[in-house]
Amino acid sequence: MKVVEYGKDHRDVIVLLHGGGLSWWNFQEAAELLQQDFRVVLPVLDGHAGSDREFTTIEANAAAVIDYVERHCGGHAALLGGVSLGGQIAAEILAQRPDICRAAVLESVSAIPMPMTEKLVGPMMATSYGLIQKPWFARWQFQALGIDSRWYEDYYRDTCAISREDMTAFLRANAAYEARRELACTAAKALVLVGEKETGQMRRSARKLQELIPDSVLEVLPGLGHGQYAINHGEAFAKKLRELLRETGG
Repeated sequence: MKVVEYGKDHRDVIVLLHGGGLSWWNFQEAAELLQQDFRVVLPVLDGHAGSDREFTTIEANAAAVIDYVERHCGGHAALLGGVSLGGQIAAEILAQRPDICRAAVLESVSAIPMPMTEKLVGPMMATSYGLIQKPWFARWQFQALGIDSRWYEDYYRDTCAISREDMTAFLRANAAYEARRELACTAAKALVLVGEKETGQMRRSARKLQELIPDSVLEVLPGLGHGQYAINHGEAFAKKLRELLRETGG
């Protein structure tokens, strides 16, 4: 697994997992602010630009992150976080290793399967994948995501580098994912974030995660859509992580 790291000299580790179709720069602004006090580890998810493996499953990605934490971070992180697909992987990590961190942040995480969406991924990719490298289509898609314009060049470069097979695989996995009941065993203090403008399915997923994870807190982000908080508001996101870590003893 390839990673980008900030603040390597610090003991306390924060691991943040980017959204599907993006890369480590999803958290670049926050990492640059947090590196003064924390070691911030930003893995590149399988099947994404710069990764060293094809995408197979959410569970396999979770296992790879756990292995990295065990081999390179002393087996424990102060905080684990993720957005969208990365948030699903973070939730899977919490289910597989309940003691891996003391705090967790899950933003815009789908925890309820979407069978119809999963079925449509293949036909959708058959008709639209060829458009991804066309600047006019990439710009339209980027604007639809509501991501700040400063990230467009990174988005366009890295989206073009994802193969059709990998994109199909992680979009299907994202649509099929269901949060595991083992989340109830996690020792982490969890903050569940969902945008005010997200779909009903996403808001239901946020409530499900809150119900599954003991003593978790659900926060609705005013005026925001899917996955827009960490990437567009890095300073506020970093501040929220610091607050959560202080609450949990760090």
